[in-house]
Amino acid sequence: MLYVVIIFLCLSILLYVILGGADFGAGILEIVTPSSMRDKFRDTTYKTIGPIWEANHMWLIISIVILFVGFPSIYTMLSVHLHIPLALMLIGIIGRGTAFVFRHYDAYQDEMQKVYNLIFTYSSFITPLFLGLTFGAAVGGEIDPEANSFLGAYIQPWLNLFSIAVGLFTVAICGFLAAVFLVGEARKEEVQRLIIRKAKLFMVLTFVAGGLVFFASIIDEVPLVDLILTEWFTVGVLFLATAAMILLWFKLGRGDRKLDRFLGGFVVSAILLAFGYHYYPDIIIVKSGENLSLFNSAAPEKAISSLAWALMIGSLFILPALYYLLYSFQKPKLVE
Repeated sequence: MLYVVIIFLCLSILLYVILGGADFGAGILEIVTPSSMRDKFRDTTYKTIGPIWEANHMWLIISIVILFVGFPSIYTMLSVHLHIPLALMLIGIIGRGTAFVFRHYDAYQDEMQKVYNLIFTYSSFITPLFLGLTFGAAVGGEIDPEANSFLGAYIQPWLNLFSIAVGLFTVAICGFLAAVFLVGEARKEEVQRLIIRKAKLFMVLTFVAGGLVFFASIIDEVPLVDLILTEWFTVGVLFLATAAMILLWFKLGRGDRKLDRFLGGFVVSAILLAFGYHYYPDIIIVKSGENLSLFNSAAPEKAISSLAWALMIGSLFILPALYYLLYSFQKPKLVE
C-alpha cells in the first residue's frame, strides 16, 4: 500500500505543476504583455482558464494531506524549517485568487481595477517562485535540524543561490506552460502571434533558468550535476525533453493544439521525472544526519493502508468529475 500512496503523491505533484503552473503562468505572461494588448490577452485567459482555475489547487491540497497523514516527519520538517517560503506562497495563492475574482466580477470598473491587476500579476509571479524555492530548499541540503539560531534554522535553508535558481526555473516553466496552453485558444491573429512570441520567450528563459540551476548547484556544492550526468536514465529523459521543446518551437501555433499541449506537458513531466528519479526516495536532504525519505518517514502500516484506500476510493469520484469539467470547457467555442 505504501507504493500506492507514493504514486498518488507523485501524480498530485505532477498535476499541480502542470495545471497549476499553466494557471500561474497566465498572470506571469500578463506582466510581459504590452499595455496596448493586455485587455485582449485578459479576455482570452478569462474565458479559457477562468472557469477551472480554482480546481487546480485540489492537487496541492491532496499532496499536503498525503504528507500530513502518510509522512508526518517530512510534513513537520517542511512546515517548521520552510514555513516562511510556504507562508509567502500561500499569501500569493490567496492574493491572486482574490484579485482575480474582484477584477473579473466587480460591479464597478473603477481605479481599483489597477490595484487588482497588480495584485493578480505579481501574486502569479511570487507563488511559483516560492513553490520552487521550497523544492530547492528541500533537496539543497541546507536544512539543519540541529541549528540553534533563527537564521540557520529558518532562513539559510531556502535563502540561497540554488533555491532561488530553482524558484526562477519554476516561474519560467509556468510561463512556458501557460503560453503553450493558450496559443490554441486565441481567435484573433494578433493575440495568437503575441502568445506564440511569449511561448518562445519562455522556452529560452526555461533553458537559461535550467542552466542557472546547474550553475548554482556547483556554487552551493549541491551534488546535482555529477550525479545526473552519470545516470543514463536522467540524461536520456532530459535529452527527450530538450528534443520535445525544439520540436515544439517549430510546431507551435501551426493549428495542432493537442500536439502543442502534449509536447508542453511532456517537457515538464520529463524534467520532473528526471529530478524525481535522481532524488528518489529522498524528499528532504538534511545538512547533517539522516535524510528523510518516503520509506524511513512513512507512517505506521495501518495509517498508510487507510490512506491508500481513501485515495483510491476518492479518485473514483474525483477523476471522472475532473475529466467532465475539462471536457466541458474544451468544447468548440468562440473566445474572442
